Amino acid sequence: MAVPRNRHSNARKNSRSAHSAFKKKTFSKCSNCGNIKMPHRVCASCGFYNQRSVIVNKEEK
Repeated sequence: MAVPRNRHSNARKNSRSAHSAFKKKTFSKCSNCGNIKMPHRVCASCGFYNQRSVIVNKEEK
């Protein structure tokens, strides 16, 4: 196993994890019903995606 020859400074050690923070989730509006949904996903309330009905609700049948 490799052993480091010299000690890394705290700034060099901490900058390695600078990009690993959690990012805030983004939301968008459904084009059909206007409810908030996550982008690139089917709307949970109406079942539409990209202005098409993907999931048919049991109430509509």
